[in-house]
Amino acid sequence: MNDTTVTLVGNVATGVEYRDTATGGVARFRFAVTARRWDRERGAWADGHTSFYTVFAWRALGVNLAASVSVGEPLVVHGRLKVREEERDGQRKTFVDIDAVAVGHDLSRGTAAFRRVVKGEPRLTERQENGVAGDSRDPWDARPTPPTKGPAPSPVPPAVAAKAAPLVTHVLEPVP
Repeated sequence: MNDTTVTLVGNVATGVEYRDTATGGVARFRFAVTARRWDRERGAWADGHTSFYTVFAWRALGVNLAASVSVGEPLVVHGRLKVREEERDGQRKTFVDIDAVAVGHDLSRGTAAFRRVVKGEPRLTERQENGVAGDSRDPWDARPTPPTKGPAPSPVPPAVAAKAAPLVTHVLEPVP
């Protein structure tokens, strides 16, 4: 394949949304990447232009991401770059998405605690594990799985939320 892979360093700009789709669970969030340049005249770092990307994380990565990441946290995102054009409200718009392969906290800007997924947790179905990441359309618009009877589903599967709760209490401290 001739996919364009990128690695971005930036901050989570929106809350992570998680949903189940016909091709498996997917999480998405907006990611802000701001260029920083050394301004010799002022003798200080200056912010440049901010670019925004929509990051999609499928299957287990999406579940773990939804249980671990909050708005404002610094991340490193590695994945496939997808540029798509759509016509909305009579105007041609361009969207830049990242299909994430790996996501982690930027440890140059703070600390975090890692915890492996416990082996006894429910596994994803074979269809979810082998799902196709979609075509050129927005994967978020994929048809959701039919609702089940009973209480409204949690954005994060209960088995993951119960095990991940201590993980969400990690502390990111600014580096002096």
